[in-house]
Amino acid sequence: MIKVSGLRKSYGTVDALRGIDLHIRMGEFLTLFGPNGAGKTTLLKILSTIIKQTHGKVEIDGLDISEAHYDIRKKIGVISHKTFLYGDLTARENLLFYARMYDVKKAEERAHHLIKEVGLDGRENHQVRTFSRGMEQRLSIARALIHDPNVIYLDEPYSGLDQHAALMLRNLLKNLHTQDRTIIMTTHNITHGLEISDRVVIQLKGQIVFEDKTSNHSTESFEKIYFEKVGGQA
Repeated sequence: MIKVSGLRKSYGTVDALRGIDLHIRMGEFLTLFGPNGAGKTTLLKILSTIIKQTHGKVEIDGLDISEAHYDIRKKIGVISHKTFLYGDLTARENLLFYARMYDVKKAEERAHHLIKEVGLDGRENHQVRTFSRGMEQRLSIARALIHDPNVIYLDEPYSGLDQHAALMLRNLLKNLHTQDRTIIMTTHNITHGLEISDRVVIQLKGQIVFEDKTSNHSTESFEKIYFEKVGGQA
């Protein structure tokens, strides 16, 4: 379980998060909606141990992220619109670089398996700078999975993808969800956010203003709720 309690983050006089409480079950897919400036990325950065909260507590599998950074990082993978890939390295070399960071056993075998799983077999020895945006994002997913994490954070993963690449990403995420991984995704796209997730959350001005099971909503009904909650902030 991921347990977030009273989470606050301030940058000087600006409160990015103002008391976030969330409980996410293991194996659950949660989509976090909200306008720009709602604090979604800040929340994921704290959950990823990239930045520290000002107040509050986060536990993952019973580990306090403020006290167990290394153990937490072994459990999580992060995917965003930034790929964190090296353009002059090949797909295979990128994955092996990250595998060394996490001390992955049988790294060559793991990299080969993931390249095939994300549909890049035949391109493993091509430099990443020759890849399309969609191919880079697929390799970014492989990068995030190289150490076999059971928790995955996705920050606007559909950003910049064309329709074909977005469909491939959706299928990859659907497959990850069937593997009982815990997934938290931020997105502005209501259709993308609803089609796979188990639960939806709306965040506004650093606070959670709505939370419910995805199965209780159609795209149309959730759009109505979203714009009622967010109003002119969308």
